[in-house]
Amino acid sequence: MIIRNATPEDLINMQNCNLLCLPENYQLKYYFYHGLSWPQLSYVAEDDSGKIVGYVLAKMEDDGEDTIPHGHITSLAVRRTHRRLGIAQKLMEQSSRAMVENFNAKYVSLHVRVSNRAALHLYQNALKFTIHDRDPRYYADGEDAFSMRRELTITTKA
Repeated sequence: MIIRNATPEDLINMQNCNLLCLPENYQLKYYFYHGLSWPQLSYVAEDDSGKIVGYVLAKMEDDGEDTIPHGHITSLAVRRTHRRLGIAQKLMEQSSRAMVENFNAKYVSLHVRVSNRAALHLYQNALKFTIHDRDPRYYADGEDAFSMRRELTITTKA
């Protein structure tokens, strides 16, 4: 298994992984927007045959109300056949490290469905995210999301 920085050539395969793994799907132009705007923040996991089995799509936030530099995880997915191998954690750590090294990010945020127990376990226990807020009806189907944050330091693990 190889974890590496995503390239523009990977974006279609990242979208395909998203379509197989997650109920929230994005148009291809959204992947290109991330890939071209923040190329150093998104990563893929490749199996031994070169097939993308997971990815993290990330960006830096530039909302006007918070002047502290911080990143945001837009999407994280790992194919079912490759789950519970630590791939998601490795993808998240690589992206977080790149946020600190390239943009001096102080924290990273993400949204997760309140019903997604597996993801909540990963984020809270393995990655040390904390729930910052609850966003009602955040998802298209009306489900609430937890807004989560994790403080970042230069010692973020690779």
